[in-house]
Amino acid sequence: MKFSKWLLGSALVSMLALPGLAQDKSAEDLAKAAQNPIAAMISVPFQLNTTFNYGIDSLQKRDTQYLLNIQPVIPITLNANWNIISRTIVPVISQPLPIGDASPIGGIANIQETLFFSPSKPSKVIWGAGPVLQIPTATNHMLGSSKWSGGPGFVILTMPGKWVIGALAQNVWSFAGPSGEKSVNQFLLQYFINYNLPKGWYISSSPIITSDWTQPDSKDKWTVPFGIGAGKIMRWGKQPVNLMLQYYYNAIRPTGTVPSGPYTIRFQVQFLFPKK
Repeated sequence: MKFSKWLLGSALVSMLALPGLAQDKSAEDLAKAAQNPIAAMISVPFQLNTTFNYGIDSLQKRDTQYLLNIQPVIPITLNANWNIISRTIVPVISQPLPIGDASPIGGIANIQETLFFSPSKPSKVIWGAGPVLQIPTATNHMLGSSKWSGGPGFVILTMPGKWVIGALAQNVWSFAGPSGEKSVNQFLLQYFINYNLPKGWYISSSPIITSDWTQPDSKDKWTVPFGIGAGKIMRWGKQPVNLMLQYYYNAIRPTGTVPSGPYTIRFQVQFLFPKK
């Protein structure tokens, strides 16, 4: 995908060349809000995950998968004590076919909507919980299930000093859709550890651990990555932006009939809209 390479290259140049925010407390506060999945701040991340050597081990057919997640976060004030945080994920994928020499499959996968109910008053421990809904919007059957799926989601974090540490977990089960379609039972856990540095810089690790409980073979169930990266809060004109680049190695990954890849580079451009 040419647009993916252009996006990555252009953003890396911007990350090095554009001026950062003023060296004051506001840069660190904005970084912490950007790292908080349920912050009371509108944000629109564009997250590009590039996975190399994607394919099925037994077929020895390898190529590159591009996954662009568009993830708007919108906080809604419910009352004086509670907020609702709407987190939507729109996945746009380009990936090779597991067999043959056909062109890669491209399109939209299943859209996910999460509503976190979270206390509006700040405390040392921040948390949110609510329903997760996966909508069968996949434009190709190889990009996502045709089943409607849902389940609970939960997030918890704390911000001691310059740190932002927490985790987000969910599990979804299929509850409607074509009777002949395979059932869905998927688990996701994303822990995140961020350390904020001067001038808007930070060090970050936020791997996404997943399990497909429906896989009969245990070697196709889990994907467990490890990695680290860095980011910076800056402004493009008057617009606050969070840029991040991370590298992950899938220490545990499917090796049977499920396509996977050992290495992933994650690049994110997150537009921030803090309350004035």
